[in-house]
Amino acid sequence: MGAGPYAAGKPKGAAVQNNPHTTLITPKAPVAANTHGGRAKCLQRLVRLDMPVPRTVALSFDAVQRIAEGQVPDIAAILEQFDAEALLCVRPSSEDPDWGGPGAVLNIGMNDARYLDRSADMGAEAAAALYLRFVQSYALHVARLDPDVFDDIETDGREGLSLYLRAYEDETDEVFPQDRGEQLIGVLRSMARAWDGTSARLLRQAKGAPADAGLGLVIQEMIPGVGQGECGSGVLQLIDPATGMPQITGRYLSQSQGRDALGEGVAALYLEKDERGPSLEDVAPEAFADLKANAALMREKLREEMQVEFVVQNGQVHILDGVRVPRGSRAGMRIAVRLAEDGIIPPQEAVMRIDPHSLNELLHRQVHPDAERDVLATAIAASPGAATGRIVFTAAEAQASAARGEPCILVRRETSPEDVRGMHASVAVLTEKGGITSHAAVIGRGLGLPCIVGASEMRFQTKKKLLNAPDGRVFKTGDILTIDGTSGQVLAGQPEMLEAALDDCFQTLMGWADAERDIAIRANADTPADAQTARNFQAEGIGLCRTEHMFFDPGRLTVMREMIFAQTPSGRAAVLERLLPMQRQDFVQLFRIMEGQPVCIRLFDPPLHEFLPTTRSGQRELAEALDLPVSDVERRVEAMSEYNPMLGLRGVRLGVTVPEIYDMQARAIFEATLEASKEGAPVVPEVMIPLVSAKREVELVKTRIDTVAAEVATEQGQEFDYRLGVMVETPRACLRANEIAPHSAFLSFGTNDLTQMTYGLSRDDAGRFMSAYVNLGVFNEDPFHVLDGDGVGELLKLGAERGREAQPDVTLSVCGEHGGNPESIAICRALGFDYVSCSPFRVPVARLSAAQLAISSKLGG
Repeated sequence: MGAGPYAAGKPKGAAVQNNPHTTLITPKAPVAANTHGGRAKCLQRLVRLDMPVPRTVALSFDAVQRIAEGQVPDIAAILEQFDAEALLCVRPSSEDPDWGGPGAVLNIGMNDARYLDRSADMGAEAAAALYLRFVQSYALHVARLDPDVFDDIETDGREGLSLYLRAYEDETDEVFPQDRGEQLIGVLRSMARAWDGTSARLLRQAKGAPADAGLGLVIQEMIPGVGQGECGSGVLQLIDPATGMPQITGRYLSQSQGRDALGEGVAALYLEKDERGPSLEDVAPEAFADLKANAALMREKLREEMQVEFVVQNGQVHILDGVRVPRGSRAGMRIAVRLAEDGIIPPQEAVMRIDPHSLNELLHRQVHPDAERDVLATAIAASPGAATGRIVFTAAEAQASAARGEPCILVRRETSPEDVRGMHASVAVLTEKGGITSHAAVIGRGLGLPCIVGASEMRFQTKKKLLNAPDGRVFKTGDILTIDGTSGQVLAGQPEMLEAALDDCFQTLMGWADAERDIAIRANADTPADAQTARNFQAEGIGLCRTEHMFFDPGRLTVMREMIFAQTPSGRAAVLERLLPMQRQDFVQLFRIMEGQPVCIRLFDPPLHEFLPTTRSGQRELAEALDLPVSDVERRVEAMSEYNPMLGLRGVRLGVTVPEIYDMQARAIFEATLEASKEGAPVVPEVMIPLVSAKREVELVKTRIDTVAAEVATEQGQEFDYRLGVMVETPRACLRANEIAPHSAFLSFGTNDLTQMTYGLSRDDAGRFMSAYVNLGVFNEDPFHVLDGDGVGELLKLGAERGREAQPDVTLSVCGEHGGNPESIAICRALGFDYVSCSPFRVPVARLSAAQLAISSKLGG
């Protein structure tokens, strides 16, 4: 591998070595990432590994700040660290490499005399290239000359150098500085001040850096990369950065410096032998072997896949830097798993290295990162993934499109339960209204359907079946759009896609996560398909099954409407008798798919008016189907309308005032329980009463459900168990949990409605102003997206404490959309909840998040 420059002899310049702000990088030098930056610290690690790293001096954040203020360090002491003839380069070293910094300046020390010396060593053209590169950088970044000054210079080499020097003198009225110390001071000052500039501050803050983030600088001896023998520069990594698969990748360019090899259109060589052309392994086999060995050692000792920046000089390899390989979510997961499988890091660390949010990119198709994007608008990214299809404006059109085998995108002002079948038939959904927990968003996430909501900057002319983009383009039925529900971008056309990545690597990671977590994860699933998805993602049961979605099937909708028009309880019961076998079969399928795992079924929740047609034509069709005068239908629809139906006759209020619906559903659940139990483990269904706010509501509904259970057991001559619980979605239910819990086997907090009622915010309309509220700091986050720990979280705490005080063994859970949010799971876990439930496609995110919380708590985090 070649010994580093510190292998023998005492480093010169002890004064610099002992100065924490101007530090020669040695194995024991006082260098840290939070004082000198990540690059300086990485170089020290490479020095400790005895790698061929050129001699380097690191300047601390404080030293660079003082340079920006006009206080120059002891330049003579710094230069003493290097041979008098050595050229130097200066590179930025921010605490986090992702925060960036000013560009590197190479070949400091080139002047007229050095040009003549180098010409004798490496040839006049190569020496001129080094000098010209430095003059160009110095003129633009230190002397701050306008690039236009040099526009007329079209040649390079010796002639170009001469023209550049003359233009520099003409513009500055000074000769180009010849003293290496003067050049270095100018470069250090320009880089220090660039970091403090307004645009640089804004750029790094956009990348997540604090406003007062410091910059270190490293001054390194230049290895020219040009000369008579095999010389050049490049980068190498041991993996494919896009996939994380083992594969030597990178580029090498003969007679080059810095990162020239990565430039567009350059004639770079391959690294290892390749049929397509010459390689570094062909022209410098020993250097290539050393480079591979160094990269493997860096991976093992730095416990990371590293991109190695290197220079070859006369066939000898030199390591200039090592940075963490840039990666997407797919590569990041594979890298972490392979490092753990190779014994370099423990499995727990592999679990901690993956951002749970990034799993969304693995579970769904995505727009390829290199694809061109024709962006029409950006709105709320409500359900991740990407899909391309022809736009349709009604659920019926979507179903027709699916029947023809044509992918379609459902475009609606906002979706309602009537649109669910159309959503099932679509590959993506786009709505004008709505927020992160609107109907389209919740159902989209449940179906794993890319969804964008709140696209109010587009004009939705649904009656004319036209969609107007902000730039004036108009799209009609059949035109092709792409919905990127991960970024919230609506794209024209069909960009290249990247498929989902649920491979063995993903399963391995999730297995490690499950071994660590200490809170159960269930899924919200309304259909057999949802349940199967939940099962595939290894959910530990269903935490919320919304039964009302089952009633919007066209074959059931008419029967449901007939029930609504029935005048007496016996009349309603007679109509519901026809729905009973349909509901029973729904539940049998769910129970069989979940194979003995718990299934929590929420009784009917929405207001009945949602099942009635709102248009004149729809009301006429209903009158015809029910053999009633249109006027009767119109009167019934008008009589059932409410000013605020989400706070009106719905949930348990229907169960109390129209009990026949819950009677039918309870019978369907219990009969399905017995049928499904014949072929496997006994099913223990969980029956959940929605929208409770008073103890008496629970008592009334519980009495009727217990009666139905007894009737079914008597009729079939077989006993069964079931659990009856409450969905806690009103503030009053949280506050009176001590009264409600004794009548309940479980309390499941529905945080969507609980947030809505706590804030007095409509979750369907909040998207219109939520971004402004978050930007102005009114809310830290959208409370429908991240659970509000201070307000809603306080209600959860009170509900949990009071419920457990009255009934210590009551099961506590969250079944709102927050259940799949990492920050929200932390709140639930801290409160001692038994499980969280979320959309099927968010189950892996929740499993990983819960594991990370458990690992952190063991480490005292």
